Amino acid sequence: MSPDEQAIREVIAEWLRASSAGDVDAVLRLMTDDVVFLGPGRPPMCGKAAFAHGMREWAGKMQVEATHEVREIAASGDLASCWVTLEVRMDAPGAAPVVRRGDVLSVYRREADGAWRIARDANMQTLAS
Repeated sequence: MSPDEQAIREVIAEWLRASSAGDVDAVLRLMTDDVVFLGPGRPPMCGKAAFAHGMREWAGKMQVEATHEVREIAASGDLASCWVTLEVRMDAPGAAPVVRRGDVLSVYRREADGAWRIARDANMQTLAS
């Protein structure tokens, strides 16, 4: 495994850990300032501020657990793509659990400090039946 692939796998693991913990600031450190999130049936979410607002709406109000399988990582220069199959379970007190499953294709960019960060993310998860 190349050092770039290992570094991107570490970003994924940290993202899932920080998301589960509701650590908004840790998640924000893993993305570029100009990040864009794409998802089915909703408009693009552009920038860290939009993501932070959305995450702060649920952080601490529900338990989030995720499992993932990295399908492919391809790095060239300061850009990389990563395909992951992801399942996320969200449990809120007094509500039925919500489970979403599907594939995610992310573009990572190596920034000036040498760290890989998510720059674009196309999340194709849908509600699990």
